[in-house]
Amino acid sequence: MSQLTDLSSKDFLTALASSAPAPGGGGGAAMAGALAAALASMVANLTIGKEKFAQQEPEVKELLTEAEEVRQTLLALVEDDAAVFNSFMACYKLPKNTEAEKAARTAAIRSAAKQAAEVPLAIARASYRVLMLAQRLVCIGNPGVITDGACSALLARAALRCAEYNVRINLGLTKDEEYNRKVAAELHNLLKLAEELEEDALAVTDKVLA
Repeated sequence: MSQLTDLSSKDFLTALASSAPAPGGGGGAAMAGALAAALASMVANLTIGKEKFAQQEPEVKELLTEAEEVRQTLLALVEDDAAVFNSFMACYKLPKNTEAEKAARTAAIRSAAKQAAEVPLAIARASYRVLMLAQRLVCIGNPGVITDGACSALLARAALRCAEYNVRINLGLTKDEEYNRKVAAELHNLLKLAEELEEDALAVTDKVLA
């Protein structure tokens, strides 16, 4: 079976639109984050090698390296999200004829729910990394492609917010209150910081466009 990320964009969207439950919102969020990372790389590549940006080139090269790394991470998470969802759904097919089987099935569902929450949480973290890169590139990158940097920031924050919802739907099934509180607190912090980064990136962009 082909990997989702080996599909053409047309075929991936067809798979996403189908009645199959995976890929779904998590995979879509990861792909959006990967698109944001690619746009960040674009801004960096169109800044590097130009004399007028020579002073910031060393930093931009570092940003490019990270953008390429996080793009690959997010592409891998597209696959991971589909895999953990399928594993999670398999738990519902476990036998429940005896009390022992019911207990084992419940434990498996709760464990799988936690695993299913971990992947979109990783997508949220990676998307936040992209947003940090985009914000910095908007500030120091080639102003001729500043709107591409702004689009990167917008997509990255959207990916983070989508990932957050995919985490939350699984938290309700873990029945692990301590774990849920820890994850919810991390997400709250990421969302707050992401909003600030996006606002800054857009403010810088608007100033250049004014």
